[in-house]
Amino acid sequence: MPAIGVFALQGDVREHLHALTELGADAFAVRRPEELERCDGLVVPGGESTTMWKLARTFDLLEPMRARIKAGMPALGTCAGMIMLADRIVGGMPDQETVGGLDVTVRRNAFGRQVDSFETQLAVVGLDDPVHAVFIRAPWVEQTGPDVEVLASAMDHPVAVRQGRLLATSFHPEVDGDRRIHRLFLDLVPG
Repeated sequence: MPAIGVFALQGDVREHLHALTELGADAFAVRRPEELERCDGLVVPGGESTTMWKLARTFDLLEPMRARIKAGMPALGTCAGMIMLADRIVGGMPDQETVGGLDVTVRRNAFGRQVDSFETQLAVVGLDDPVHAVFIRAPWVEQTGPDVEVLASAMDHPVAVRQGRLLATSFHPEVDGDRRIHRLFLDLVPG
């Protein structure tokens, strides 16, 4: 059973913990570097990316997260988590930092403000049936590096990508009972 941490300083923590537990993972909240050390994989949830970055810096998690991901720890980033895993941001604060590791440029709030949130059926590479995708103030990917695979697109922009053991979505796969995106992530975690 893989030990999967969920970055728990801000965001959709409870929903991811529930999804991962349903799939048989040993899922737990990560708020301190000691908790990060026991992770076989990490989920960075949706939330508010500038708040996440500032809290990760305040709680001394930013550098340990960077080091673990650089060393090959699998990670799933959803919505704000995609921004946190991205190497580059458009539309962020001038000094906004990320954990990085994913060779993409993302645009914060690309689909618009909260009132522009939407749901759609989305075809995802590797899945037989579409995923019900919920976009809330979501980013999209503007550029991908050569090693990044686009798994899904919406409105002509990538919204799900994978690079090695990093998986990221613009949407929130944790909000309904469909666990296939979480399963794709768990398949990246060495057993």
